[in-house]
Amino acid sequence: MLDNPRSPRVRAVAKLARKDARSETGLFLLEGPQAVTEALSFRPEVLDDLFATPTALDRYPEIARAAEDADLDVEFVTEQVLDAMADTVTPQGILAVCRQFPTSIRSIFASRPSLVVVLEEVRDPGNAGTIIRAADAAGADAVILTGRSVDLYNPKVVRATTGSLFHVPVALATELGPALDRAREAGLTVLAADVKGDDLPGVRRSGALDGPTAWLFGNEARGLTDADLALADRAVRVPIYGRAESMNLATAASVCLYESAFAQRSTAS
Repeated sequence: MLDNPRSPRVRAVAKLARKDARSETGLFLLEGPQAVTEALSFRPEVLDDLFATPTALDRYPEIARAAEDADLDVEFVTEQVLDAMADTVTPQGILAVCRQFPTSIRSIFASRPSLVVVLEEVRDPGNAGTIIRAADAAGADAVILTGRSVDLYNPKVVRATTGSLFHVPVALATELGPALDRAREAGLTVLAADVKGDDLPGVRRSGALDGPTAWLFGNEARGLTDADLALADRAVRVPIYGRAESMNLATAASVCLYESAFAQRSTAS
């Protein structure tokens, strides 16, 4: 059992909460039984190490079975060691170290996707992770984060995806323009979510959501720049019918993605 919270190995795991350590090693932290279960179920090959307290593994015997099926040893640790490794204040007794596995932009568009999410300068890790989760729930084919967005493997992003990181392909793009060019080459219409755009219900009624679509979402505070909007085919806004001053980015993205999902499935049926 690993019982020294100050050992080099424990410190190496804890450092993965920092971007520089993740960039240097190509690894990232995965915390909690739900996320670890999804990783073992869908991408077991990316798990390098799996740590658990004996009490936690007793509570989640299915994780022990899945790890055995994946030929992955579970290393027992004390509560103090897990606390030292984890990024969360109250870890749930199970933690893994995984290899980063971004999907290439080329492979995403080679598969002829019908619904793709593009995030430009989305900085809040909770928003980014929640949008990935919403994209997964809405049946999107992929998510693309541009270089100005938060690091995909930030622990808060990973936690906010609640395991969807292992379900939907996510690509990293350096620049927005080339990513959108590839989307158009693959036959997708680029719709930018923006308060100055056309009302979403009317856009759906017009049939504009029926075909393959790439949704573009911008920064939480500033939205998309005029230059970014010029790269889109059309700007669309989620109307606010009540008295709310604004809508959270992840919430608005969820509405847009589900409107596309409804429209595309209605057309298919």
